[in-house]
Amino acid sequence: MRVLLVTHSYWPETTPPQRRWDAFVKAFRRAGCEVDVVAPSPDPAVTPAHANASPPRAFGAQVGPHGETVHRLPGLRLNETRLGRLVRHSGTAALTVPRALAAPRPDVVVVTVPSLPNIVAGWMVARLRRRPLVVEMRDAWPDLARESAASPRRRVRAFEAVMSGLQRRADLVVTVTPGFRDLLVSRGVRRAATIPNGVVPALLPRVPPRTAHGGPLRVLYLGNHGESQGLETVVRAAALARGDVQVRFVGTGTMKPSLRALSERCGAGIEFLDPVHGRGVDEQYAWADTCVVSLRPDWPSFEWTIPSKSYELMSTGRHLTAVLRGEAAHLLTESGSADVVAADPEAIARLWRELSADPERLTRNSRARDWVTEHASLDNLGREYVRLVAELVEEKTHDHGR
Repeated sequence: MRVLLVTHSYWPETTPPQRRWDAFVKAFRRAGCEVDVVAPSPDPAVTPAHANASPPRAFGAQVGPHGETVHRLPGLRLNETRLGRLVRHSGTAALTVPRALAAPRPDVVVVTVPSLPNIVAGWMVARLRRRPLVVEMRDAWPDLARESAASPRRRVRAFEAVMSGLQRRADLVVTVTPGFRDLLVSRGVRRAATIPNGVVPALLPRVPPRTAHGGPLRVLYLGNHGESQGLETVVRAAALARGDVQVRFVGTGTMKPSLRALSERCGAGIEFLDPVHGRGVDEQYAWADTCVVSLRPDWPSFEWTIPSKSYELMSTGRHLTAVLRGEAAHLLTESGSADVVAADPEAIARLWRELSADPERLTRNSRARDWVTEHASLDNLGREYVRLVAELVEEKTHDHGR
């Protein structure tokens, strides 16, 4: 079986979709599949410095870490605004079609979304190649477009129509939560399955047991500083708990400048650091007493969204401050790794004061890490992905044979 993957982020970048598909490509290769990946050149902002020594040539091809062939596109570098991302992803999607058609003919086309324009490019490639299409929805689109009011209402309605139509035309839609899978089926998607997010067990953070330090509660947020996370609430909570907490935000994203400005205005005293990789991630977790995982409360689709970072955080053995609801809140409550709290600055600040006054509540056992290893291993999930895609290809081959 030959698989063509269309993605906006791939090796040697270090992003959630890259980590997910690095493990899945490895699983396909272990199953004896040929894999072609169409992806932009690496973005230096999310690529470890040592990997930038010999950047790939635009429109060139290179062999990936698992023997896959990576067909590169020029990486458009624009500002990290909504418009900037849309222009960048749209330009990449337009170049994806001819680049994918120049690659060997696949047995199946897989496109992972977002970026959103990729679903159109993937559908066009599958149609032109006359091959089945697998659409992976890692976020709850098109619902998020409507909830975020990212565009004028007429444009959002057009986007919803296109996205929903392509989801229904796909031969298989893969979601990362059961709730969103069931919603898509209720909307007429013919075939859907869930392959959740997860972690590579060998790459789990190596975080020593927490030790008492006698100072303020150390609160860490490590991840994307975007609109979806609703971090303004966390900043205001830090201001209310000032003196009882020491808060650190690590990462980058479209909202980072405004979050930094808000912290200064309200006197939150948050320390903002650049993204870290590898050992730097372990060092940040080792510093923390509690780690924040957050989604904004006013977008209904987050009822069935589980942040991909949740599984890594569960594996650290650190206490989690979970500003979540729905499926994500249920998962973290069941794992015993988190205190789930409403997206309210006073409620979050109150929790942090309680934790500061009673450090014993910060002690976690290994149950969450064991659960992640058993149920959220990308190695195991990759094998399930291979099985689903192989069944689809076999079905389509049999149908055409008749």
